[in-house]
Order: sequence, then structure tokens, then C-alpha cells
Amino acid sequence: MHGHSPSYVPAKRAKTLDQNKVLTLAEDILQNGQTTPIQLRADNKRFVLIEGLHRLEAIRALGGDTIEAYLVRARLH
Repeated sequence: MHGHSPSYVPAKRAKTLDQNKVLTLAEDILQNGQTTPIQLRADNKRFVLIEGLHRLEAIRALGGDTIEAYLVRARLH
């Protein structure tokens, strides 16, 4: 997702962050690349993270500025 506004991580999701998991994932991404896209939903001018916090943080830790992501459409009720 190049050139888009940064994604927003909801606070309750940010609390689940495990640095050891981030480091393990970062090593895996270095060796194998990103194998599973993260999931985002569009919210006005930003993207809100639904799934993939550890992958997002691992790629940030590696200095990456692009990430593979699925854009999930909100279901209308």
C-alpha cells in the first residue's frame, strides 16, 4: 500500500503486542518474505488495522515502508 496514509492501530489491539513475536516474525519475513497479507479497512482518510499487528510491527522493525494488505469491506447491517 504505497503512498497511503499510515494505518491506525486500535488501542485494544495495540495492547496485545508481543515484542518476542515481532522479532520472530521479523526473522521469518527476512528469510521468506511476507507470506500472509495484513487486513485493513478504510475509515475516512485512513486505514484501520483489523488483523496483522505483529506482521506490521515486524516489517516496521525491518525498516520496511510497504506491506501487503487486504482491504476488507465493512459489512452493512
